[in-house]
Amino acid sequence: MILSGWAEFALALVVFMASHFLPRMGGLRETLIAKIGRGPYFAGYGIVSLVVLLWLIGSAIRAPFIELWDASEWTRKVPTVVTPFAMFLAVIGIGTRWPYILGSKTGMAFDPANPGLVALTRHPVLWALALWSAAHLPPNGDLAHLLLFGGFAGMSLAAMPMFDGRAKNAIASDDAVRAFQAAPVLSLAPLFEPTWLIENRRDLAWRLAIAVAIWAAAFGLHSAVIGVSPSP
Repeated sequence: MILSGWAEFALALVVFMASHFLPRMGGLRETLIAKIGRGPYFAGYGIVSLVVLLWLIGSAIRAPFIELWDASEWTRKVPTVVTPFAMFLAVIGIGTRWPYILGSKTGMAFDPANPGLVALTRHPVLWALALWSAAHLPPNGDLAHLLLFGGFAGMSLAAMPMFDGRAKNAIASDDAVRAFQAAPVLSLAPLFEPTWLIENRRDLAWRLAIAVAIWAAAFGLHSAVIGVSPSP
């Protein structure tokens, strides 16, 4: 009988996966963009993705509880500490100068001599999702949430080499080495370089402000939307 309670979660998971992979099959995404425009397509896709994501999270909460480990006070603090960094990485991905990844600005060419915030990572959105997912594993020690957040983290990390392969195919072989050196998978070194910090201070400042605002809104609405308080 307990397996019957997994039906909604399984369906939500299938719909979530399909919503991310089907548009890339058979040129469906390109066809829709050509018909309705890039802006309307991504706006509509973003709304659908958010609705499906909320449904998937809700279905995981409603799934039968099978405990794998016991949550403690420190595990409940992990998302509160880690999520702001994930939000900042997500905001870095808005209009990123690396044109071969989620959030990139249309038609922008990458200049290795001036990488901007891409010097921190060429995968900001994927790292954001991976961090957010991994941070929600410790306080959610049941099977449904392990599948949910572990799946998100795994998908995010697995997508990085996929996008890198696309970039290598798009960049001339002579320029690929310089480009990938200027846009690392992840590096904190620029944060300790005064020259880089000064050159990118305005970009860092407004993105940090947006990230803080999004985190504050998410923290405040968490109980109402998800049904679980983020406070330990």
